[in-house]
Amino acid sequence: MIFSKRVLSISLIVIIAGLLFYFFFLKKGEDSLPEESSESASVNANKHEESALPVRVATARRGDLVIKLKSPGEAVTDRKIIMKAEVSGLLKKLMVKESQHVRKGDLLIELDDREYRLELERSEAARLKALSDLLLEKRFAGPEDSDTNSNKEVIPKAEKEYEKTRKLYEKGLISREKFIKLSKEYEYVLIESGDKKEEIMAATKGLTDAEINVKKAQIELEKTKIRAPFSGIVCDIQISPQEKVVAGRELFTLVNIDRVQVNAKVLESEIGKMKIGREVELKFSAYPEKIFKGKVKAISPLINPEDKTCKVIIDMLNPEEQIKPGMHAEVEIAAEIHKNKLLIPQEAVLVRGGRKLAFVEESGLAKWRYIEVGLENDDYVEVLSGIKEKERVVIEGHFTLAHDARVRIVK
Repeated sequence: MIFSKRVLSISLIVIIAGLLFYFFFLKKGEDSLPEESSESASVNANKHEESALPVRVATARRGDLVIKLKSPGEAVTDRKIIMKAEVSGLLKKLMVKESQHVRKGDLLIELDDREYRLELERSEAARLKALSDLLLEKRFAGPEDSDTNSNKEVIPKAEKEYEKTRKLYEKGLISREKFIKLSKEYEYVLIESGDKKEEIMAATKGLTDAEINVKKAQIELEKTKIRAPFSGIVCDIQISPQEKVVAGRELFTLVNIDRVQVNAKVLESEIGKMKIGREVELKFSAYPEKIFKGKVKAISPLINPEDKTCKVIIDMLNPEEQIKPGMHAEVEIAAEIHKNKLLIPQEAVLVRGGRKLAFVEESGLAKWRYIEVGLENDDYVEVLSGIKEKERVVIEGHFTLAHDARVRIVK
């Protein structure tokens, strides 16, 4: 009986302990379960978001598809001249240095001109003497007329002014230019006042030997000053100050590279696609990351019989003078222009099972689309079916995509 009471007491203790454990531990765990479930759902959502594959997209759009022809080319300039001395003389002044920019008309070299000035003065004096002798001979040889008294007054006065002017010039009191101007005025007075005026004017208007000599002397004098025939850069200077130069001596090279030409070689089978005015893209090895623009300026009428190519001349602006004559160029000429085509980037096109396809992004999912393509170039493909305008096609991150895969767009 005593044993039964002990067993009963132990049983009650165990039951009470079990109830206490239930209320204080299991119940508390149940109360905290919703919060844990919420956190778990958030974690699952984050994991779901992280599982979306990052992709880049581009919009299908309508535009012109340009088919280009590629060709090698070489930069040249048509504004290059080797400057030479036209007269002999001592180099008095060299006013430029290597690689200096000059403008049209700038004085570049000056030769000693004393010898040429003396020759011009001698020729001018001989011309005036010959003209004066002719006019005086005509004046005194002809019969007197009603203007005789007037001539006797006007001509001596003109002669007196001329002699006065000549003496001032010889003393260096007036310039050569002023002396020539006053001499011309004297010459005009003699012509207007002389007898047989028409005959005298006809004779003096012709080029006499004396007048020709004056003009030749003037030309020779002007050649002692060498000026820039156009704006450009001076290079390859071959002379130095105080050096004696002879006519025909090479002095320096003047080149203008504000504009340059690129001579490209196009196969005769493609020459029918060339048109003057078409846009051209040019790449030079000196600037591998830069694309230069130009236009087709001319197409040669001749085919090179050796390599069956035709020369196409491309004109391009070169304001920064980056391109130097002789540089090699990779030329891309717009040969065909197809208007208003639905285009997607080449990167969007994949081939699976021998068929072309592209992935389109719709509401965060990648949709597999088989497509039919038409014309294409290095950058774009014409889409004939399978994709609509303004849809976003995947161009990066799509090699392992499956249909309806979750994606997120990155820039």
